[in-house]
Amino acid sequence: MSTSTKKYRLRFSLIALAFILIYGAALTGCESTPEDPNYLTADGLPDYNQVDFDTYLQETQRWLRANRVFNSADEDKEITANLPYEIKPENPNGQGVLLVHGLADSPFSFIDIAKHLAQQGYLVRTVLLPGHGSKVGDLILPTLADWQGVVAHHTKLLKQDVDKVWLGGYSTGANLVVSQAINDDDIAGLLLFSPAFKPDSFMVSLAPLASHFITWADRDPEDNYTRYNSLPMNAASIYYQTSQIVRDDLAKTQYNKPVFMMMSEGESVIDTQYAQDIFNQVMVNSNNKLVWEGEVQPADPRAISFSMDLPAQQISNGSHLSLLFSPQNPVYGRGGEIMICGNGQKEADEAKCQAGEAVWYSAYGYQESGKIHARLTWNPYFSESMSLLDNVMQQGVLQSPAMLAELFVEPLTLRM
Repeated sequence: MSTSTKKYRLRFSLIALAFILIYGAALTGCESTPEDPNYLTADGLPDYNQVDFDTYLQETQRWLRANRVFNSADEDKEITANLPYEIKPENPNGQGVLLVHGLADSPFSFIDIAKHLAQQGYLVRTVLLPGHGSKVGDLILPTLADWQGVVAHHTKLLKQDVDKVWLGGYSTGANLVVSQAINDDDIAGLLLFSPAFKPDSFMVSLAPLASHFITWADRDPEDNYTRYNSLPMNAASIYYQTSQIVRDDLAKTQYNKPVFMMMSEGESVIDTQYAQDIFNQVMVNSNNKLVWEGEVQPADPRAISFSMDLPAQQISNGSHLSLLFSPQNPVYGRGGEIMICGNGQKEADEAKCQAGEAVWYSAYGYQESGKIHARLTWNPYFSESMSLLDNVMQQGVLQSPAMLAELFVEPLTLRM
């Protein structure tokens, strides 16, 4: 799921939606083709079923070069931000991690986490969900099977190159990797960031029906080279389908593999209480960790809370996006290249933010008298969060049957 809550709330009123449901058939085909090339579609989606990851990268890069609508003169920078990538560790530990981005997002969202994992010895790969990375109109093209397929195929490819595979996902990507892991016993464990198991708004559940009648849930100027600002109804519909499927999968199992989960209390994109309940009741491994950035400590004893009431840093609360990036990230860190002023506040305050006036940082939609808020786009506890993630993954290795056998035969080996 993308970082902008307005995309998930599908900004049409209940009255307008009722009109669509009643008169939808009459509306089909009535939308004129927009002139902005960002809203047009490619002739088809790129292939993701290559025989190896290098070929996937090469062919995806060629497709992006041919189909992307660039919003700056620096085409190489834009391609790099949207292209899948692989980071090979200097000291491999024999394990790999596949990371899957969210709706309207890009592989760049995992750049800081991917670098950290590679430093710990993991072979790290990301994928590009079909319809992303080129222009937002291409999100009209994919199906649920496309997004499920790229995750399944690249999980299979990664298994060929490492002994143990972990899956990580952000928002919609978390839904996809959880379903993959529940149905694939080879997966070592899960790394989940703002998992979008259940949307916070009932309106999102209507997207599959609405997608038959209208093309766009939201259409905005496209000025961010790392993600889309607009959202076709088809993409919102696929997101909701992933949430239905993952809830069905979670209802049928207890997942005892290691899980690291991180969420922000302040966000309004996902149902955080539902995700907490899933962590507590379904993700039962005793070494799991839930990192909660907020003021109310979750009931689960495996949860660790960090306060986001940080006036010294001009932070009011955490956002859906803020978990992923280090404060030092050159694009989204403190003082980074991109500041998201479109944060659900008054237009006058947004204009002040864009003009460079002093701002505070928060989740989308948060308002406080006398303060201008931009989106919080970095994690002030990034280092602490990565240490907790490392602990979950290390405990997962120690609890594997092979490692337990080694520990029993040679009890001093793991203590060196």
